[in-house]
Amino acid sequence: MNWIILIIAGLFEVAFAACLGKAKETTGTEMYYWYIGFFISLTLSMLLLMKATETLPLGTAYAVWTGIGAVGTVLVGIFVFKEPAAFWRLFFLATLVGSIVGLKAVSH
Repeated sequence: MNWIILIIAGLFEVAFAACLGKAKETTGTEMYYWYIGFFISLTLSMLLLMKATETLPLGTAYAVWTGIGAVGTVLVGIFVFKEPAAFWRLFFLATLVGSIVGLKAVSH
């Protein structure tokens, strides 16, 4: 169950990064709504990470959490913010995913 909580925490990390990107693109009241989304996502991500680390090894949980956030944020950047999807960028993203899967596989 805590692996699922950790995955959800990682998705909220992606959400807070995406909110920062959208806040940068907007002005006025809309910008403040994105910052509110950022703080809500950040808070939920941290609380869920804390819950997951009650039973999962801290180092593994943190690495998986940041990995989900990194991979998700790169994908949001490519699909939402139209950042480049160059070969080497995708190659290293794939190696990151492989590392996250490997960490989970060797953790108890």
